Amino acid sequence: MSSDALAQDTLPPAGPHPLGPPEGDLADLLVVGRRRIGQWVAATVVLVALALAANSVARNGAFQWDVVGDYFTSASVLRGLWLTLWLTGAVMALGFALGTLLALGRLSSNPVLRSVSWGYVWFFRSMPILVQLLFWFNIGALYPTLFGVKTVDLLGPVTIAVIGLTLHEAAYAAEVVRGGILSVDRGQIEAAQSLGLGPWRRLWRIVLPQAMRSIVPPAGNMLIGTLKGTSIVSVIAVQDLLYSVQLVYHRTYQVIPLLLVATLWYVVVTSLLSVGQYYVERYYARGSEQVR
Repeated sequence: MSSDALAQDTLPPAGPHPLGPPEGDLADLLVVGRRRIGQWVAATVVLVALALAANSVARNGAFQWDVVGDYFTSASVLRGLWLTLWLTGAVMALGFALGTLLALGRLSSNPVLRSVSWGYVWFFRSMPILVQLLFWFNIGALYPTLFGVKTVDLLGPVTIAVIGLTLHEAAYAAEVVRGGILSVDRGQIEAAQSLGLGPWRRLWRIVLPQAMRSIVPPAGNMLIGTLKGTSIVSVIAVQDLLYSVQLVYHRTYQVIPLLLVATLWYVVVTSLLSVGQYYVERYYARGSEQVR
């Protein structure tokens, strides 16, 4: 007997398999979803806890919400808010400009530029920002005059805040930009070289546009962190948002409602920046599967 005939003799008889699906249209079968009782219980507990917390905050008279409403748009608070926003924008612009130069230095084939850039990043990431601000605030003890002008007249509190925060942010921005540049495929750079593009044109036309996809998310986080981090300049008497509310509650002793004023403004501005970051990320993520 041939192998084909033997195989046919061993085949099961035609007809429905005893373990197969029941007779009838599969579309008529009832699909029962998986019951996630634990998740629903946890969600209910979380919602109840949030409701109790919101009710406690809203009904607790110690928060003095009427005082919060009175000072939320007061002139002194708005002036402090404007200075906070201006300081954040200036520090981010200057920090990323300097950070980009440092990143290019770290990626340079020149050992001097590479070493100096690495040393800058290492030094300023090692020093706490508060120490930097206090050091610059007392720089007059080391250099009483600069360029023939008294240091106390040349470096005011706002200027010192810009210098200290910029030097600090540049060290972190350098690593963000360097990581973004390294994320660009080497083949893109080689293709640009084969077209005869110079180093700067390759950087601005090929590398940076693609690197922005990796740079924007951490840069957005740095922007929000810088916004909140500017509150530390209040220790050197810069009248930012926090210092402005401190001046008020030192006079009125209404500490909690004035701190709530500052907190609410930080939440509002941070939320707007987060929305802006979302759309910027979508813009630079065009053409990729990461668009959400």
